[in-house]
Amino acid sequence: MNNTQVLNLHQESLKLKDYFSPKIVSEVNDQYVKIAKIKGEDIPWHNHENEDELFYIIDGNLLMEIENQPSFTMNTGDLFVVPKGINHRVSATEDCLIMLIETKSTKHTGDVITSITKSIDNQKY
Repeated sequence: MNNTQVLNLHQESLKLKDYFSPKIVSEVNDQYVKIAKIKGEDIPWHNHENEDELFYIIDGNLLMEIENQPSFTMNTGDLFVVPKGINHRVSATEDCLIMLIETKSTKHTGDVITSITKSIDNQKY
């Protein structure tokens, strides 16, 4: 990760091997900028108690589910911030490429641990 060079997120996405496995591509102050491929429904309901989470759709469509609210589809170019403490999960029927901006302390699936949960160390290239 080098913050002094231009990154092409589509080129960076070619390095992604697994779905639901975010990779850190840059950082801004105390925030990580991550990209991830989404396909399927493997993310559990979870929240981030102390951190907001920004989702930006680089390519594709993402189903965003927020507890006790109607679900909605995000499309290429859409941005949404999940406020801290709000239960949510995402899924996609086809390949979807997303960018996440999260505080460096944000746990991948909050306090919910599943087979897809990645530590911060596992999110580094």
